[in-house]
Parts: sequence; structure tokens; C-alpha cells
Amino acid sequence: MNATDTLKSQKNELINKYAHRSNWKASWQTLNTMLPILGLMYVAVVSVETQPWLSLLLIVPLTLLLLRGFVMLHDCGHGCQFKTPWLNNAVGFVWGVICGIPQYVWSKHHDYHHATNGNWNKYRGPLAVLSVDQFAELDDKQQRKYQNQRKLYMAPLAGFLYFIFNPRFTWMKGSLQLLAFIIKNKIKNPSKSLGDIANEFETGYWATWKEYWHMAANNAVLLTLWVLAANYFGALAFFSVYIVSLSLAGAFGIILFTVQHNFEDSYATGDEDWNYFTAALEGTSFLTMPSFMHWFTGDIGYHHIHHLSARIPNYNLVKCHKEFAHLFGSVKRLTLLDIPHSFKFILWDNHANKIISVEQFESRYGHLAQAA
Repeated sequence: MNATDTLKSQKNELINKYAHRSNWKASWQTLNTMLPILGLMYVAVVSVETQPWLSLLLIVPLTLLLLRGFVMLHDCGHGCQFKTPWLNNAVGFVWGVICGIPQYVWSKHHDYHHATNGNWNKYRGPLAVLSVDQFAELDDKQQRKYQNQRKLYMAPLAGFLYFIFNPRFTWMKGSLQLLAFIIKNKIKNPSKSLGDIANEFETGYWATWKEYWHMAANNAVLLTLWVLAANYFGALAFFSVYIVSLSLAGAFGIILFTVQHNFEDSYATGDEDWNYFTAALEGTSFLTMPSFMHWFTGDIGYHHIHHLSARIPNYNLVKCHKEFAHLFGSVKRLTLLDIPHSFKFILWDNHANKIISVEQFESRYGHLAQAA
């Protein structure tokens, strides 16, 4: 019996034992993360003008706590943080405001990733990975641009766009497009109700009206808090700490998520040969870190177990891994020092069903680029 079949045969035992949620554990995690974030943010902001060195110093733990908060948001979206559904929804919404992400909308998109993990024909990860055939069609300038946009040093900019800019921009742009659509069609057909007109509106920014109203609620609360904080602390003091810490937290989140699926020879198939359990074993890494980093990342480094079952809360991942370690011998082990190397693997070899680097592309498929 191969590793995939062995895992499949024992998955129910594993899930039944560890997919148990605790409101007490989840509440404690929420408090020991959210309260320090608020406290550190306050001290860091008020220290900007008088003790800027202290603000810079506090941004380090603040960034790590925001990253941990994002993992809490992630688990609330899976419904596995709290035992009680309304607590997952309520606390998830609050984390969404703190992290700048409309939690419900983000979770729906993230569910698609879980449903298609390892199928790179359907989901290309946060780096929007190209296949080798697509990369070969680019000219030299486009290929260099593609590579540069995926350099490790670009992560803070990606974090800013992901956590701060895009959720505001897409909601505002989509809302203006919706308003223009309603006005235009109401003029054309005055007897048609606004609701019927709105239901005909199509956009790539939200899939359902529930998603839209979650986006609107998240932005309404967050933008109000921005205005209040800027008035109370001063815009420069507040946004200097807020933007830097949240952008860095977003950067670390994107880095972690990337290396959990983009690494040398990672399993990356298409539609035909895709296997959910093989993807968990060979298309997902186990990122081993110092204990304090596992705490700040909510043990998300045990990503192979998370992709086996998203119902297992973060506070059960370590115990689960230790008890069922015999099932995960083939999982790729990475350390923090392996991250720069893993970031070289930014192409999907759709012929060999693996993630490869540009250097590997040039040695294997350079003739394709020359022919193009």
C-alpha cells in the first residue's frame, strides 16, 4: 500500500480524533492575540513623535501578532476555530477588520483553494503561477517582469496591496460600477425595480450579494476606524505604524502560503490525474520553525494536516502530527532558511506535473522560448 492509500485508509480515524473545537481554547487564543495587538498598536503610534526607536522596535512583535491574527481569521473562515458557528462568524468579522480583509469573502475564495489543492490547472496560488507553455510565449521583457514581480523582496508591496489597498479599491470600484449600472438601466426602463436591475449586474469583485454586503460592512467599519484613529493620534503617526506593520504581516503571510505549496518538485497536476490525498502529502510542505514562530503563525506550518482536513483547528495540529507522524514521511520538510530557495520555483511544469524554477525551464524547455 502506497503512502496515499495508507493516508486515505486512516484519515477518518485522524479526523474523528482531532476535528474537535473548543470555545475556551479559541477564546483564549483570541484574547492573547487581539489584546496585545491593540496595546502594542497604541504604544507604537503614540511613540512615533517622541520615541520613534520604540515604535520601530514594537513593529516587530506587532507584525507577528497580526500574522497570528490572520491565522485566526483563516480558521474562523473554516468554521474550525470556535465550536459555535456564530462565534466563528462574529470573531472572524472582527479579525477581518483588524487585518483589512473582508473575512467571509476571503474564506469563500480560500475554500476553492482547498477544494483544488494540487490541481494547478484550476488554482495557481498567490503568485499566479504560469505554466511553462504560457511562460514560453512571453518575450524576454515580459519574462523578466514576471520573475521580478515574484522576488522575495516584493513581498511587503504584495502585503500592502493584499491587506490594505485591494480590499478598499475593489469594493469602491465595484460599488461605483453598480451605481452607474443601476442609474443607466433605470433611465432606460423606469418601471423596472432597483432590485431587479441590481440582480442583473455582473462583476468579478463579488460572487453573491452576501459577499458584497460583507465587503461593504468590513470597509464601512474599517474606514470609520481609520478616520477616528487619524483624528485622535494624527494621520502621520497612525498610518506610519499601521501601514508598515500590516504590510509586513501580509508579506509574511504570503511568503508562508507560497512556500507551503511552491517548492522544488512540488506535486502540481492538472484535471485528469489530480488526487486530493496525494496533494496533501506531496503538494503541501511541513514548515518547521522555532517554537515561538509556530506560536505566532498559529501552527499553520503543519500545513499537510490542514489540507488533509480543514476541520482540524490550529490548536490540535501539533498533537495530530505527532500521533500520526508515520503517515507523513513523504511530506516535504522546509525550514525558514529554505524559503529563499523555494521562492525560485515559480513555474508550473504542466508536462511533468511539478513546480519548477526558471533555470530548470531554460534547461528543459529553452527551445520552446526560442521557437516562440
